[in-house]
Amino acid sequence: MPAFGAPVRVLLALASLLACAGVSAQPAAPPAAAASPAAASPAASAPEAPKPPLPPREQYSQNGADTCLECHNDVTPGYSGAAIFKGKHAHRMDKRAPFGPGGLQCEACHGPGARHAASKNPQSINSLKASSSQTVQERNQTCLACHQTGARIGWHASTHERSGLACGDCHRIHQDRDPVLVKSSEPEVCFSCHRQKRGDFQKPSTHPVRFGLMGCSDCHSAHGSTTVAMLNKPTLNQTCHTCHADKRGPLLWEHAPVAEDCSLCHTAHGSLRSALLTKTPPLLCQQCHSPADHPSVARTSQSLPGGTAGGSIFLIAGGCTNCHSRVHGSNHPAGAKLMR
Repeated sequence: MPAFGAPVRVLLALASLLACAGVSAQPAAPPAAAASPAAASPAASAPEAPKPPLPPREQYSQNGADTCLECHNDVTPGYSGAAIFKGKHAHRMDKRAPFGPGGLQCEACHGPGARHAASKNPQSINSLKASSSQTVQERNQTCLACHQTGARIGWHASTHERSGLACGDCHRIHQDRDPVLVKSSEPEVCFSCHRQKRGDFQKPSTHPVRFGLMGCSDCHSAHGSTTVAMLNKPTLNQTCHTCHADKRGPLLWEHAPVAEDCSLCHTAHGSLRSALLTKTPPLLCQQCHSPADHPSVARTSQSLPGGTAGGSIFLIAGGCTNCHSRVHGSNHPAGAKLMR
């Protein structure tokens, strides 16, 4: 056995004793690093101060519109916070206006705003938008609380009200001019829902709506009416006679459908035929007038001059109106046939 065998056995025995005693042979870990001054600071270890409670929902802001304009001062194509000051709502001398003497300014319409100013939560105030937590009826009541007279009398149970339409769906208070109150831009507001009418007003024969000379409100009452299609007047004929007074009469010789209903021959929004007619003469006239004993045969390839049916030359172009030119009635003593 080599001379260094004994020391090796001694070392092995010593290691065995240390293992039984639970002493690790690994080197001792270095001492933990000293805590940083910031971690040891009393301020860093102190709990965060609680946030102050939000104001009650019914509390108004202290500075009125000045509080609102701190945030709502942006300008977009559809909104301007300062545009409210260009309209009647901001009239300082009108006691009925929100900005009038003793008025609540912005909060007169949007409700108490102290909580909204503190939390910046859009749902904490009546935004009068479709995204608001309030119902359509609640949002409309904000406007109807002041706008009760005039055309608004017929709003309740009107077609727009029954369809769940809100005032803010058509009106834009925070713009320099409310588009629905300007004749040239009003149709675009209506066309956003009434899309078929947009197409009708692009037809060759229409009322001059697309040229900005007429608006939808010239004939219709958007806030409600007791008549069909929410017309401004009690009847369709009275609505038409507002502009077409020469067709009103009374006339010595009247054409029956003229006195009954203008829509029997005309369509109001647009037609492919001249004079907004629903059909082309003589087909329009032959809905009521029989061709018996009169050369008012239908204008087809078989009944025109030279055809087998021997049609009348007087039905070319204008049709019946080539002779019966006074189709709306005549005051001429000899105008029984509406020819003069």
